[in-house]
Amino acid sequence: MAQRIYVGNLPYAATEDEVETLFAAYGEVLAVALPTDRETGRARGFGFVEMSDSEAAQAIEGVNGTEFGGRTLNVNEARPRENRGGGRGGYGRYDDRR
Repeated sequence: MAQRIYVGNLPYAATEDEVETLFAAYGEVLAVALPTDRETGRARGFGFVEMSDSEAAQAIEGVNGTEFGGRTLNVNEARPRENRGGGRGGYGRYDDRR
């Protein structure tokens, strides 16, 4: 079974290939995703790596706290995304439209 790993404090210039290479030292990397800002297209400074369960645990322990591109990485098991809907049809919190 695959496990998703959260990788925080990534340099904004990091590429998916560089992150894959970093984690490949601990086993097969199934997927890498580095989200970008919708408006600017710039990297957001974090990402996700998917590996098998046994390899993911070793990778988290091995990579967490290491330096990458001049930044200290924060690596842990990814938590499920919280529902951010708000129930107002997608409008902003203070939007008066109904």
